[in-house]
Amino acid sequence: MKRNIIEIDEEKCTGCGLCIPNCPEGAIQIIDGKARLVSDLFCDGLGACLGHCPEGAITIEEREAEPYDEARVMENVVRQGENTVLAHLKHLKEHGEHEYFQQAVAFLAARGIENPLRKEMSEAAVHGHGPNGGCPGSRSRDFGQDGPPAKESGKRRSRLTHWPVQLHLMSPTAPQVRGADVLLAADCTAFATGDFHKDFLDGKALAIACPKLDSGQETYVQKIQALIDDAKINTLTVMIMEVPCCSGLLRLARQAVSQASRKVPVKCLVVGIQGQILKEEWV
Repeated sequence: MKRNIIEIDEEKCTGCGLCIPNCPEGAIQIIDGKARLVSDLFCDGLGACLGHCPEGAITIEEREAEPYDEARVMENVVRQGENTVLAHLKHLKEHGEHEYFQQAVAFLAARGIENPLRKEMSEAAVHGHGPNGGCPGSRSRDFGQDGPPAKESGKRRSRLTHWPVQLHLMSPTAPQVRGADVLLAADCTAFATGDFHKDFLDGKALAIACPKLDSGQETYVQKIQALIDDAKINTLTVMIMEVPCCSGLLRLARQAVSQASRKVPVKCLVVGIQGQILKEEWV
């Protein structure tokens, strides 16, 4: 069957092992000094390991692979102890994999193993706080409000200069990007910032992408390189969220810049999940 599954670039991988603790399913092992996908059956394709690879060696691709087997995964997860079981259950729940989550819970019940997520939620209810842990990028959080927002008068105009904006759909030969200052923005940034158009998009050509969920990311590298070499863009600003998986977009941009024959200035903007700018620097 064809499905999403991780791909490990052997040339980029240094064998540091940072991806291993973030794959409770046990799909990745360090073999001969490199991270290896040891079984299609164990990889759910959700990419919990993506944001923890400092070299950007792990991506998600769609290809023919054996169907993911939750029962086989749970056999491996249970052997690693309660904390690993808890991490795996949170991983499934936070990514909306309800069917696999129910299969995992049923696996525990059939073997008389206490569900650590239920235990944690019960303890959290007693102490008046919610459970922590899991993938930082998909953890549910409530920011709250200090009263109703102030009413604003008038309407701001859109600063969008072209269409399409999704990087897979954009053509590097389009006249709108030729010689432009380009903003490469992670999908969530426009929703986290209150004045995205006015503060960040004005005067720039926009491209959007998600380094965690989008497939075919090698194509992204090729397109960014083409924007630099063929469209001869003026500058590239990469705007990402603070969550670990989002840093993959900056790595893709850096890879493209290193492969391009032209050199362009690259700025990185890091946005907090409540819209504040945490970092702004030329890289």
